[in-house]
Amino acid sequence: MISKVLIVDDHDIINEGVLAVLERKGITNVEKANYCDQAFLKLQRAELEGMPFDLLITDLSFQDDHLNVRLASGDQLVEAVREAGLSLPVIVYSMETRLQRVRTLVQQFNINGYVCKGRRSSFELDQAIEAVLQNKLFLSEPVQQAVHSQSCTDIQEYDILLIKQLSLGLSQSEISTYLETQNITPRSLSSIEKRLNKLKDEFKANNAIHLVSIVKDLGLI
Repeated sequence: MISKVLIVDDHDIINEGVLAVLERKGITNVEKANYCDQAFLKLQRAELEGMPFDLLITDLSFQDDHLNVRLASGDQLVEAVREAGLSLPVIVYSMETRLQRVRTLVQQFNINGYVCKGRRSSFELDQAIEAVLQNKLFLSEPVQQAVHSQSCTDIQEYDILLIKQLSLGLSQSEISTYLETQNITPRSLSSIEKRLNKLKDEFKANNAIHLVSIVKDLGLI
């Protein structure tokens, strides 16, 4: 049963839309937060008081302003929530569709739903809440297609890092130097060359530029 919900978004119009969906489902005990730090404090306080939230609905992107914040994004909020041992269901409600960001939230931080903001977002948010009640994962179609794309299932964080450096115009030698400064292994030229060749084969890319283009189109970087 869901009776107490926290919405985290810095746009009041979006908040009102989420509130309307919750009200239609008979959920009226709802609190709002415009900052991730504020949201995290609300979640912790509710736990300490023995009246925890049953659901967290959060955006990922928040506008910078004059305040100094520790948690600057919804990703960081979700990570902090899980590190604090809070197991409440989390639905991400965002315009973001980049595959790697979504995969991290689903696979590493065990979110329960990912709803893409758009024309169908109210309907899909309703579906996501129903999925939470049934202990199921809900993903909007664009995100679902990306997450289950067969060409992306084996790509690792290391691969993303290599391709991102390529997209910034770095040569393999410069990538090797960068990895060394970050204490990341493997970083030898031969290791980087082998991995990039493997990625070009997997993505059927003709060259490095083509590889970067394909990966960008898939939303991985």
